[in-house]
Amino acid sequence: MGLNSTWDDSAQPNSNVPALNKNFTYGTTPIRGVNIGGWLSIEPFITPSFFSKYSTIDGVIDEYTLTKKLGSAAAATIEPHYATFIQEEDFAEIAAAGLDHVRIPYSYWAVTTYDDDPYIKQISWRYLLRAIEYCRKYGLRVNLDLHGLPGSQNGYNHSGRQGLIRWLNGTDGTLNAQRSLDIHNQLSQFFAQPRYQNIITIYGLANEPPLLSLDVSTVLNWTIEATEIVQKNGITAKISMGDGFLNLDKWEYMMKTDVPSNLLLDTHQYTIFNINEIDLNHTAKIDLICNSWLPMIEKVNSTTNGKHRFGQTICGEFSQADTDCTQYLNNVNTGTRWEGTLSGSSTPDCYT
Repeated sequence: MGLNSTWDDSAQPNSNVPALNKNFTYGTTPIRGVNIGGWLSIEPFITPSFFSKYSTIDGVIDEYTLTKKLGSAAAATIEPHYATFIQEEDFAEIAAAGLDHVRIPYSYWAVTTYDDDPYIKQISWRYLLRAIEYCRKYGLRVNLDLHGLPGSQNGYNHSGRQGLIRWLNGTDGTLNAQRSLDIHNQLSQFFAQPRYQNIITIYGLANEPPLLSLDVSTVLNWTIEATEIVQKNGITAKISMGDGFLNLDKWEYMMKTDVPSNLLLDTHQYTIFNINEIDLNHTAKIDLICNSWLPMIEKVNSTTNGKHRFGQTICGEFSQADTDCTQYLNNVNTGTRWEGTLSGSSTPDCYT
């Protein structure tokens, strides 16, 4: 798909939200959206067929080791996935389901690669742009989510490389932090074009940096610097930063200075990665969300930024899954809490 020199932002996915060329009132109008994960940033539990063909001895556990193993065949193997896993009909169905936002995870190798990176460089970029145009056609606003940063911002497989965090941490932490800023400088200059101002309404800086592992003040300082860069380049969208898996009540006055304008907090909520929650039955899980999580979100949420305070708080990921039994959900060739096969576990955590 090539890009036309003109575009039309008059589409409206449903009567509950305004057309793209009208203002969406974040903090007042509910966001009803979906992630299209596992597409431009490969995740083993979403596309297990990429990984199940290998034995444990191959060590293929994430996109880094997958593309390294594939070598010169990486592009020919992965691009058909880009071309078929998500297509126009998916966006039509998203709109038909009554949703109004699409979160699109993508990784830094859509833009560039570094050193001996094995990732396939820039091929996913055109599929990202194609997805944005499909969203435009069906009136869907885009939450642009940089899911994998140089060095891995969290050490999770969905960052591209499982294991050590080499972003704001370790020998190459400062180098990879600067590389990430450089990427945001490049991305924000591109997406600040008038073509994207109505459709990209949330701009994500870094997916799930774990603040129980990283230095909080260092991450916050990087976030402020990144926000200043993208806003200076003309991005008018909300700027999204992750809550780092800290309890939301810690965020009300987390910032020691004024929160930059248009910055919002992104919380990801699941009930299957905690042994105290996974053993709850489905009804109890729903009660936990409604009676515990909702009040926390309401307390930290605000319609405006201010002294030490964030503005809106969104839930960029959540799931109604009751178990962690999906293949590779806890990493490739790793067990589950539910069945008691996760490393260090000897008894199932399923409810009785």
